[in-house]
Amino acid sequence: MRTDDLLAADTRMGTVTLLVSDLDAMTHWYRDAVLLEVITSVGSTVALGRGATPLVVLEHAPDLTHAAQRSAGLFHTAILFPTRASLAASVYSIATATPGAFTGSADHLVSEAFYFDDPEGNGVELYFDRARSGWNWADGQIQMATLPLDPNAYLRENLRGAASAAADTGTAMTADGAPAAGATVGHVHLRVGDITTAREFYVARLGFEATVQFGDQALFVSAGGYHHHMAMNTWNSRGAGPRTRALGLGIVNVVVPDADSLGALDERLTRFGHEVGHDGQTLSFDDPWRNLIRVTSAT
Repeated sequence: MRTDDLLAADTRMGTVTLLVSDLDAMTHWYRDAVLLEVITSVGSTVALGRGATPLVVLEHAPDLTHAAQRSAGLFHTAILFPTRASLAASVYSIATATPGAFTGSADHLVSEAFYFDDPEGNGVELYFDRARSGWNWADGQIQMATLPLDPNAYLRENLRGAASAAADTGTAMTADGAPAAGATVGHVHLRVGDITTAREFYVARLGFEATVQFGDQALFVSAGGYHHHMAMNTWNSRGAGPRTRALGLGIVNVVVPDADSLGALDERLTRFGHEVGHDGQTLSFDDPWRNLIRVTSAT
């Protein structure tokens, strides 16, 4: 792939919009269990995040129903925490408020991750990145694994009294009792119908670089050498076709550094024959499964 066909190295993920049936219950969970803050609440839309940074936008869509079980869509939204203590505070809070939401944990070599389902079944990953200096690459692929990670031991080691204070106050705290630093959307993982089509769209056309591929089961892609900004798998959706509008994933937002990067992407997608909406600040387009992608410029 030509260098000028790649997304800029400092591309990052933006907010994830979810279409939800019960806005109050979902707001309660992301605010009081995950310990995000309500940044805006206007009509049928609530944006939650940390500080001024929205991470998850909830849009009330009571007329929609859940998609079929093996359809394409969201696998999980992954929220990246800047410290182990701030991650542990949110993990403890969810485990205390809704223990049935926990679905697993793993040491991925590059990161430490905990997995949950929100009240409407959307996957959520909360994770902490290990230092990039410790990431290993071989033959152009980053070395990742799924190793055991004991959640109770992790909390004992990283929480120390912060989590109980967080649960009592509804505010994420560090181990020293100070407000936790901001979190970001680290990556978004999708369910897709096949990996060949996913690679053609997200790598050859959109401009991410593939960081690791597990045969015809999963693909991880990124900009700038990150372990992954997006991932796609067929574990529960092999052969899935384009989505119909349903509860769950509404919009995946990607942020490029400047207007030139946005313009280059517009030209590239147009060259490939994709239908792209461009209002001067945002590109909007569907992936092959009708997952709506929006790309905006940071400046």
